[in-house]
Amino acid sequence: MKVIRARDYDQMCSFAAHFIARQVSHKPDMVLGLATGRTMQGLYREVVERHRAGEVSFAGVRTFNLDEYVNLDPNHPASYHSFMRWNFVEQVDIPPENVHIPDGNSDRLLEASGLYEADIKAAGGVDLQVLGIGRNGHIAFNEPGSSLVSRTRVKRLSAETILANTPEFGDPESVPRYVITMGIGTVMEARFLLLLASGTSKARAVEQMIEGPLTAQCPASILQMHPHAFVIVDEAAAVRLTHSYETVEEVLSDPYEEYFWEGA
Repeated sequence: MKVIRARDYDQMCSFAAHFIARQVSHKPDMVLGLATGRTMQGLYREVVERHRAGEVSFAGVRTFNLDEYVNLDPNHPASYHSFMRWNFVEQVDIPPENVHIPDGNSDRLLEASGLYEADIKAAGGVDLQVLGIGRNGHIAFNEPGSSLVSRTRVKRLSAETILANTPEFGDPESVPRYVITMGIGTVMEARFLLLLASGTSKARAVEQMIEGPLTAQCPASILQMHPHAFVIVDEAAAVRLTHSYETVEEVLSDPYEEYFWEGA
């Protein structure tokens, strides 16, 4: 796991967008795994700016999102279908048919989960998977206690996650209780992982992920086992870390910087 410290949220998003644009430019037909949530809004703004500046095209890219709520209309403003349309899909040149998001409205959720796995496999697997981290250490919607080899499936949200997601719905009772999500095993099969964490509310989860033991009680700690996992944290999220890690400036000024992109 390679950990990079950013000064603040804006620098974190800028560097992560640079990371994505560089990888897509090197492989224009790549399969890109995407995440949603408040942390990702700044990242997508930066990615869209680079696209509009002509730095990167998504015309040949295929995307697979991590998750979606069960039984929530895709046009609901809090759905991840809506989030992706507003923040990414309608802002860049990606063909709509290349965008994949789990079907939380299927009458056969088990079958839909298997089909999503099959679609990822048929695409050749995910090249770069973008991730956030929950306050309880979850990645995608794999809550604490999730199997570390799990596949795409339906999961029930924890009370902590429901509370964290309440602002998008107005009140806790309106937050869907179930989601369809990539499993940890699915996520770990991506060739590169890029996780972003911002703010003091994520500091404990970041500490457990990076410096704690590998445990299903902090699902994100599984990233310690990935050969090409990159974690970018702002200073607020890094406040509990005890070791020294490279800064964004140090990475970009390193004369051997090209080796940084090859792996953790």
